[in-house]
Amino acid sequence: MSSKTPVIAFVSPKGGVGKTTAALTLTSELLFQMQKPVTLIDADPNYPFKRWEQLGHKPDLLNIVFDQNEETILDNIEAAKANSSAVIVDLEGTKNMRVGYAVSVADLVVIPMQPSALDANEAVEAIKLVKQTERGFNRRIDFAILLTRQSPIIKSKNFNDIYQQLTANNVPVLPSNLIEREAYRTMFSTGFCLHDLEEGKVSGLAKAWEDAYTFAEAVINRIKDGRRSAQSAAA
Repeated sequence: MSSKTPVIAFVSPKGGVGKTTAALTLTSELLFQMQKPVTLIDADPNYPFKRWEQLGHKPDLLNIVFDQNEETILDNIEAAKANSSAVIVDLEGTKNMRVGYAVSVADLVVIPMQPSALDANEAVEAIKLVKQTERGFNRRIDFAILLTRQSPIIKSKNFNDIYQQLTANNVPVLPSNLIEREAYRTMFSTGFCLHDLEEGKVSGLAKAWEDAYTFAEAVINRIKDGRRSAQSAAA
């Protein structure tokens, strides 16, 4: 990834879609790949990473910031960019100034959703939030859907139908999915990052590592493509 520190924001109006799991998975993989500091900003009012950090296994290269409100979010992001190789922001899905500010400086907004009509409707609301922020800040903001909670065994017909509907409507979808894996649940129950879990003690861990790699590569490639497009447009 380029020397300009990327900011990746996770937004979802609906709970239970794997937003926080996706944020921690990406953080874990970037730490493992780059071996450089990464900052995770917990800007969800429920602060899901507080208990995870309290379990006491946070890597030294991971900095977690618990953002307080709309007055602090931009300062926290700017400070994190100055001393991190990547900044991950876990946001609530509500339309408010804190979410708008964070989205306004993001290189990529990831919108996790399960393959269901209900989740698709909620994802539309998140996309509207991104588009409104674009207009308000006069800046193009890239976003992509991350399909989550896919069965590790087989893609359901519903999954395929939702994917086809999204792509038919020109909604960008990341070319990787967040598979339902025991390893992701184990991260939150133990306080470890994904690559600190012990192989042989967690079912399907090697597959989870593969999935995390594919997910991170999809995010990195989309950010790189977006930056190249912006440079071409400015030339």
